[in-house]
Amino acid sequence: MDLPPPDKHINPVFACFCFKNDGAVETDKDKNMEQLDRITQQPGIMGGKACIRGMRITVGMIVGQIGAGRSVDEILTDYPYLAREDIMQALRYAAWRAEEREVILASS
Repeated sequence: MDLPPPDKHINPVFACFCFKNDGAVETDKDKNMEQLDRITQQPGIMGGKACIRGMRITVGMIVGQIGAGRSVDEILTDYPYLAREDIMQALRYAAWRAEEREVILASS
């Protein structure tokens, strides 16, 4: 089993590889994204920004509301088609992205 070839930009989220029983390579990013099943990104919706379940509600909008002091319950009242887990996943996604960084390797 070979690891994927290194790219000139290495994302530390990809730094840990696990092998599944079928021989496929699974990364920590795969595991993180499985936990974020309500976060979607589609080029035709909000310019490809991270959204909640394909709706035109962006992760940034939710995080901005929380940052402005709005409570989860206030957001749920204003957006009754959202669920509490939508907001929790938006916050987890934003935290994950805030910790992400790329390391540029020197050319060989």
